[in-house]
Amino acid sequence: MLVSRKVRRLLRLVPGRQRFGVYRFLPFFFLLGGAMEWFMINVRLGKETFYDVYRRKRSERQYEARIGKNEF
Repeated sequence: MLVSRKVRRLLRLVPGRQRFGVYRFLPFFFLLGGAMEWFMINVRLGKETFYDVYRRKRSERQYEARIGKNEF
């Protein structure tokens, strides 16, 4: 219960409750999304970033699709 009270108190500190209601939290989500995007592009875990893995997997799928069409 103690954590719930602290969270509720923290949420009440965000201004705009009367005018915007729940939507007053949107700027925080935009910032969080931007930070996640930056992290996925720029931060390397091991040797690769998220987008390096994504591009490699996409090209592997395209290659396999081409090979599958040429077999028949």
